[in-house]
Amino acid sequence: MSLNQGEEVRYDIYFKWGILTPRAGEARITFNNSSLNGQPASLYRLLFNTVGIFESVFKMRDTLDCYYNRDNVLLYSPKRTDEGGYYLIDELTFTYAGERTSVHSYRLTPTDVRIDTNLIVTSGHVFDMLGATFFLRTLDWKNIKPGDSFPFTVAIGRDLVQASYRYQNQAIIERNNVKYRTHYFIIDIYDDAFTQTKAAAELWIGDDENQIPIKIRTKLKIGYAEVHYKGSSNLKAPLNCRVELKK
Repeated sequence: MSLNQGEEVRYDIYFKWGILTPRAGEARITFNNSSLNGQPASLYRLLFNTVGIFESVFKMRDTLDCYYNRDNVLLYSPKRTDEGGYYLIDELTFTYAGERTSVHSYRLTPTDVRIDTNLIVTSGHVFDMLGATFFLRTLDWKNIKPGDSFPFTVAIGRDLVQASYRYQNQAIIERNNVKYRTHYFIIDIYDDAFTQTKAAAELWIGDDENQIPIKIRTKLKIGYAEVHYKGSSNLKAPLNCRVELKK
C-alpha cells in the first residue's frame, strides 16, 4: 500500500498519572513529495509540541523526518529536538546490501558531536521510531490473522532495539461520541525505558484503506501516554472506519 501525497493527520497527546489525564501535547504527521541528494523522494514528517501546563514544566518542540525512495525504502531519518532550550540533532542514514542494513548514527549538539557510529543489522526490517509506524501502515493486511507477528529493529543513538507488532483482532474504540473500527496490535519493545518487554505499547489502526493510527497507548515507568486521532485531510480514501454516534 502507498500513502497519498499531501496527507495530513492530527493528534492530541495525553499523559496519565493515577486519575489525572492532562492534555500534554499535539502532533501532526504529513506525507509529501520531496527530494534527497538530488533524487525524488517522499517525506514522512512528525511535528510535535507540548501544550498547556507542560509548556512551562517541560517545553518541547520535536521534528522527526523519514525520507523514502519511490519503493518506500527508508534512506534518511533526521530528528531535531528542542527541549526547553536543549537542542539536539540525531541523523540516521540507511544503506542496504542484500539482507544487511548499515545505519550511520550521528548525534550533534550545539557544542559537540555526541555520537558518530555505524550500526549493523544482518537481516530484517530496520527503522527509526517514526519509520516503524510507516512500516505498519504500508503492510498488506488482506490475509492478516490474530497471532501474526511483524518483527523489526529500531535504531536509537548507539542502540539497536528489538521490537515487534503482534496482531490481536478487530476492535471498536470510542471517543467524543465517535466510534472507529480498528485493527488492534500489541507492540513488544525490548528496552529498559519501558515497564516490561511484552505489551509495552498498544496501537489501534483504522480498518479502511488509509490505515492511519487512531489510538496509541504507551506504558512508561510512571503512568502512560495516550495518542488520540483528532482530524485529517487529503487522505487516500474516505475515512470509512469512522462511525459517528447519535447524540
